[in-house]
Amino acid sequence: MKSKRQIIDFINKQHVAFIASVDDGGFPNMKAMLMPRKIEDNTFYFTTNTSSIRVQQYRKNKKASIYFFNKGCFHYQGVMLIGTMEVLETAEIKQAVWRRGDKMFYKNGVTDPDYCVLKFTATEGRHYLDLKTENFDF
Repeated sequence: MKSKRQIIDFINKQHVAFIASVDDGGFPNMKAMLMPRKIEDNTFYFTTNTSSIRVQQYRKNKKASIYFFNKGCFHYQGVMLIGTMEVLETAEIKQAVWRRGDKMFYKNGVTDPDYCVLKFTATEGRHYLDLKTENFDF
């Protein structure tokens, strides 16, 4: 079994994250995202547009999952984490994860009303490597 530190180290080496929400019909919706801005223990912080459909879905249903993978020449490794997603709009958290290049997406800067932070809190996960899968508590 991989340790929590090994799982986080694997995640930090990836370039894309996939996040899943639940729509009004109860179906999963998946989206590719930039990697989390910040990871603290079992909490992952992403940035997105407040006006996005994903934000609307998380406000109605906090159930979520995130997925990271690496496809090498001989090995495929993936980590899925299950938990909840919160939409955060406080000035403190927005400032904490803001990067200068974000101005390209949010014209009014860190105070742009269309800028928010998604906080994912993992409770459990599943690790896949070399045809073997393991469930774990996170």
